[in-house]
Amino acid sequence: MDNFKTDLDADGILLCSFDVPGKTMNTFTKGALADLEAIANRAKNEAEIKGVVITSGKSNGFCAGADLDDLFGGGWEVEGEGEAALKATFDVAFEMNRIYRLLETCGKPVAVAINGLALGGGLELSLACHYRVIGNGPKTQVGLPEIKIGIFPGGGGSQRLPRVIGVQAALLAMSEGKSFKPQEALGMGIVHELVEAGKEVEAAKTWIKTKGDPVAPWDKKDFKIPGGGPYHPAGSQVFIMGNALLRKQSYGNYPAVINLMHAVYEGLQVPFDTALKIETRYFSKTLMTPQAKAMMRTFFFSMQAIGKGSGRPDGYAKTEFKQVAVLGAGMMGAGIAYVQAMAGIKTVLIDRDQESADKGKTHCADLIKKQVSRGKLTPEAGQATLDLITATPDYSLIAGSDLVVEAVFENSELKATVTKAAEAHLADTAVFGSNTSTIPISDLAKASARPKNYIGIHFFSPVDKMMLVEIIMGKETSDETLAKAIDYVLKIKKTPIVVNDSRYFFANRCFIPFTAEGLHLWAEGYSPAIIDNAGRMTGMPRGPLEMMDDVALDLLVKITSETAKAEGDAYVPIPGEKEVAAMVADGRLGRKSNKGFYDYPAEKTATKTLWPGLSEKFQPTILEADPALVEELKKRMLYVQAVTAARCFEDGVITDPREADVGSILGWGFAPWSGGIVSLIDAIGVAKFVAELDRMTAAYGDRFAPPQLLRDMAAKGETFYGRFGKVKTDKAA
Repeated sequence: MDNFKTDLDADGILLCSFDVPGKTMNTFTKGALADLEAIANRAKNEAEIKGVVITSGKSNGFCAGADLDDLFGGGWEVEGEGEAALKATFDVAFEMNRIYRLLETCGKPVAVAINGLALGGGLELSLACHYRVIGNGPKTQVGLPEIKIGIFPGGGGSQRLPRVIGVQAALLAMSEGKSFKPQEALGMGIVHELVEAGKEVEAAKTWIKTKGDPVAPWDKKDFKIPGGGPYHPAGSQVFIMGNALLRKQSYGNYPAVINLMHAVYEGLQVPFDTALKIETRYFSKTLMTPQAKAMMRTFFFSMQAIGKGSGRPDGYAKTEFKQVAVLGAGMMGAGIAYVQAMAGIKTVLIDRDQESADKGKTHCADLIKKQVSRGKLTPEAGQATLDLITATPDYSLIAGSDLVVEAVFENSELKATVTKAAEAHLADTAVFGSNTSTIPISDLAKASARPKNYIGIHFFSPVDKMMLVEIIMGKETSDETLAKAIDYVLKIKKTPIVVNDSRYFFANRCFIPFTAEGLHLWAEGYSPAIIDNAGRMTGMPRGPLEMMDDVALDLLVKITSETAKAEGDAYVPIPGEKEVAAMVADGRLGRKSNKGFYDYPAEKTATKTLWPGLSEKFQPTILEADPALVEELKKRMLYVQAVTAARCFEDGVITDPREADVGSILGWGFAPWSGGIVSLIDAIGVAKFVAELDRMTAAYGDRFAPPQLLRDMAAKGETFYGRFGKVKTDKAA
């Protein structure tokens, strides 16, 4: 066998070590499943085998689940619709269930020795084993995270986990895609035994020799579902409440969540073999949805490619960053300094005076203390990390830096001043990166003596949590500078997307219309509660008004002021813009001042409430919304962002649909169920999207007007991935 190494010991225990050749982590391919089937048949047919132990032959994990490259490339995805396509998908998808079940019913006790990460299909294999031992390793965890990529557990997980830990706990774990550390897994009953790391196989063999039971609990006549099944008084309440809870969490946007509930509810009422078929039918149905296909493409394939630096130019040696300077020790600059130090980079944190610089370092210290308190850093490692940061107003300490990241206020004159001050101490090979969120890089680069070394490196707040970094190419930025910038972003464990220069770039250019549409609706007389509720129902993390509070209203005022100054007479104010400026003048800055569109109570457990004074700015006249109106509001908020993304492609600001989708989700939380801002258009269909935009333009204004690019694509029947994705594929080939 290619994927498992086997060894039969003197006690008749067959040790099977999962070790996929050429891979750093085990995943299930069709070849690995075939090997597992051979193991199951051997255990069933060879009398000298008294039991089976399955473990990993790799040091870094047990199994990360199914190999989605193999899943797509191996013919698991079936084109078309209807019952025939569903059956074809079912036949392929059922293979994992069939083989796991073959192992489970082989007639010999099977134990699993989990010696690392066991996620998705890895945990599902473990659940199909009669006994589960887990090692107490620092990186060991188990979970069923499939919901995060638009599907749900399809290898028996939706049927076995509720029968192991009960319906309520299982549904919560699967619908949230939660992972559990060894002690948590033991406490929940997911595993039977917790042992010292390295002792997993020994414990598994001991169980086989002393207690080995070859029959799964659900195959015994006296089996009862923990906590009760669908028709048990307690169990029925779980489904009634669970249906409401899942609807509240997902707003019906995720077919996987709905189909998971169906599979669990129906599967628990029938014999186990029938339950597995029910699971596979709903799993196959989910696989065929546009949401699942888009989410799998974005969250798995595209995320992996971009996370490896797919946008990096070839021909340049990798840069190792020994020292990086950060200009500006506010929340953004301090956050950048923190992630650099966590990546082991010596950091010079500069501000106008020592007190301001120290304040930034204190913020870094607070973040490091959190890591220590959570057990992710030892106190010694935390102090060593903090010691990498030098807080100072002295620009001469920049000398020797490989990169400078400027993170001062959004003001062109200020940025020009600090650029010149920093470059006076930089080597000719060093890179200067601006964290501007709106001002064109080519304009800022005019203050630089080396515009080829000048590039945009746009972080998102809070830096310690937000994974995206938008790298912006100026007109004179060199490919070598781009390569260095990508090396830096990967070094600090962020995800880089590459865009070309334009005011607002890609992320803010697409995100601002979402908040602006909230202002349009406010000015039109819609109740703020309706606006934000509809905004959340789109799948965005917040409604547009509360999102503005989170970003900070004074920052939005600064951005509009800078834009108005740059555009002059061409600038068109947004309805509600003056009202927001007045709120800022009155000290309503958003969440950071505990008052903005909402009032935020001092007690963190208390609920925020809409500020009553909003009605004095615009008197609400629309206080109720029927389902049709809600759908129209949702469409306005999503489509105004998506049409802006199309304009970005037409203008050459962004050229790769993968980066557009990943950037939209990681950058501002664009509805994850869609797979991203470009996948949304492709799923709707470009021609249908254009027709809707024409209708909305007539109803609401030119901000919805489709660009010529969309009209051309509609006429040719093109998609974004078909038109722009092919260019990237050809270039890579």
